[in-house]
Amino acid sequence: MITVRRAADRGHFDHGWLDTHHTFSFADYHDPAHMGFRALRVINEDRVAPGAGFPPHPHRDMEIVTVVLAGAIAHRDSMGHEETLRPGEVQRMTAGRGVVHSEYNPSKDDALHLYQIWIQTDRPGRAPEYEQKPFADRAKTLVVSPDGRDGSLKIHQDVELWRVRLAKGARLAHPLARARHAWVQVASGSVTLGQHALAAGDGAAVSGERELAIEATEPGELLVFDLA
Repeated sequence: MITVRRAADRGHFDHGWLDTHHTFSFADYHDPAHMGFRALRVINEDRVAPGAGFPPHPHRDMEIVTVVLAGAIAHRDSMGHEETLRPGEVQRMTAGRGVVHSEYNPSKDDALHLYQIWIQTDRPGRAPEYEQKPFADRAKTLVVSPDGRDGSLKIHQDVELWRVRLAKGARLAHPLARARHAWVQVASGSVTLGQHALAAGDGAAVSGERELAIEATEPGELLVFDLA
């Protein structure tokens, strides 16, 4: 079964410095029908104006994954990390028993476009952790996994995140093991997922399927979550 979540149906707020869309309930956006999917709790698509950002704020007991599509984000946290994340890189932060961080667009001219994802951790009270790295520009790349295999970032939950980049007309088949689920988020371009047409910003929950059959109708990028 494939259930589509259209981009236009997401929670949306334009604060001037921040234009944000929430796939699931977040902050002032509450929709009881969209509280998350499996271990996925938050998928936010943010556009941050030059020089703007999020001042220091706390998190706990979440695995937080950040993917930059355009621009750059400057990260600083209470663990002592000061890093800049750019397209092609992925950041993973285990908030654990508590961490404070800030995130800013360091550019004076260029907007920042990113996805930030929160995944429920496997147990509360873990020690905070931080990790980021660049990934090769391939059609399908494992960027997050529970075992850190193939150079992926390791998170504390049974979730795999694949970054998929497809040229127009390219096809991808992603197998799903028995009792596994998936969430497909279109970051750019457009695809068909089975019989469903998906455009940028659209997402889809997948259950009871043995394979994701994806074809790009326009060049683009997807985030594919393989979930317990």
